[in-house]
Amino acid sequence: MTSDRAARERLPELPFTALEIPLDATLPRPLPLSGVRQEIWGRALPYLDVRDNDVHSLYAYALAVALLNALPAARADVVLPAILLHDTGWKTVDPADILPAIAWPSEPAAHETVRRHETEGAAIAARILADVGYPAGDTEQIVTIVDGHDTRRDAVGVDDAVVKDADKLWRLTPHGLRTIAAWFALDRDQALRFVAARTYDRLLTEPGRAVGAALALLAHTDLSEQLAGLNPPTRE
Repeated sequence: MTSDRAARERLPELPFTALEIPLDATLPRPLPLSGVRQEIWGRALPYLDVRDNDVHSLYAYALAVALLNALPAARADVVLPAILLHDTGWKTVDPADILPAIAWPSEPAAHETVRRHETEGAAIAARILADVGYPAGDTEQIVTIVDGHDTRRDAVGVDDAVVKDADKLWRLTPHGLRTIAAWFALDRDQALRFVAARTYDRLLTEPGRAVGAALALLAHTDLSEQLAGLNPPTRE
């Protein structure tokens, strides 16, 4: 039995008034970019206008907050600035070298490019954190995390593990899959297979693996024959 949603009668709209919407939602929210985090973000932004890194960093920030909520040993004062700063080094790389480095990271030239974005990003992070007067001990940890967030397979500590997982989990989000599909001219199924092969077995924390599995299941559901057969109508 097939289902043709286009032939179904559409339910009439039932607008709510503003008074019927709860003022304080119970869902978790990202920690606000205010105070010193806002300063760090503002100084990082000029370095994040390549490879969609500005949007990527905000999604990774939200994922990092989710992991922080599940891993009380991790410190937001280290993890969140590191997430905001981790990809600033791509600004120093020739744009023509960026996608080949992502596509074939094991190639010597690609590895050198990825390493450069880490070392340059670490230097940028150190300057920004010094400019905002960030504590020296936290700065040292953040710079270490940035300098190795892609090429260092193992984490140097729980804060590093959270940053690594949040960075990679972005790939499995709808925005990440769309972005990567556009980079390499992939369809949705190809993008998911490409991302999954390079992501799930590199996640380091149990909450990260749980989030990754949930995102992958949702992405597979989007591609399922059953969902495609429902033929959902588009609203004008």
